[in-house]
Amino acid sequence: MVSKSLIADGVSKSLSLVILIVLLLAVLSPFAIITFNTFKTEAELYTRGPLSLPKSLDLTTLRETWARVDYTTKLMNSLVISTAVAFLAVGLSLLNAYALGIGQIRGRAFLLVLFILAITLPEEVLAYPLYYFFKSVGLYNTRLAVILVLTVLHASYGTYLLTSVFSVFSRELIDAAMIDGCNKLQLLFKIIVPLSKPSLSVLFVFFFIWTWNAFFLPLIFLVSNTKQTVPLAAAVFQTQHETLLTPQSASAFLGVLPCLIFFVLFQRTLTKGITVGALK
Repeated sequence: MVSKSLIADGVSKSLSLVILIVLLLAVLSPFAIITFNTFKTEAELYTRGPLSLPKSLDLTTLRETWARVDYTTKLMNSLVISTAVAFLAVGLSLLNAYALGIGQIRGRAFLLVLFILAITLPEEVLAYPLYYFFKSVGLYNTRLAVILVLTVLHASYGTYLLTSVFSVFSRELIDAAMIDGCNKLQLLFKIIVPLSKPSLSVLFVFFFIWTWNAFFLPLIFLVSNTKQTVPLAAAVFQTQHETLLTPQSASAFLGVLPCLIFFVLFQRTLTKGITVGALK
């Protein structure tokens, strides 16, 4: 005879599965809608509605959108900026956290508070002073300006996270490495970095995706069409008097697709890093 606890456990699992499926559909439905509308003509969309499946795999809107927003240039800009920010922010976070978490330098608590404040700082607050600063040093309307700002902002989060990880690092292992003759650089690159690869990989994936999706700061600092990023391309089709739905869908589709491919490629790394972090 099946006990009540087994029945309750089965009901609980079924309910959890239903909730997860509903959440999954809620997350995927916007991407499904823009995908359907990407392969429709404007007339087909208004005739059949935005939720209907396309009659055929029409690539006309996709090709026109690609050419109109100069998607190749914007794709390369996004790749360069996102990759540079991810590498620089992870490197800066690692060095900061090494000093704060392993080195236990003076004023550690105060510095961590500053990093936390940087995490909570709204981007809108930075726009005005950084605009005049980049104007004065000749970096306005350059990819380097966005790379510098986003590197510092992301590194503040990375520093806080890695410092928490490094502060519980095995002191016996560190002492043993120092006794065996490791200097500080060797300790960092031969002991700390290899053992922290899962955490560093997670940060790299997060920083890349956050930078790819960044909109406000690139909108302020990248005014030239040849230097703008993929998320800014979607704004081309939104005007005061006209809204073109299929090109907007195609633009959104092209903006999300590379990020989705990157996430799928690195999802195993992300899962592994989060699992290792949870076990620690």
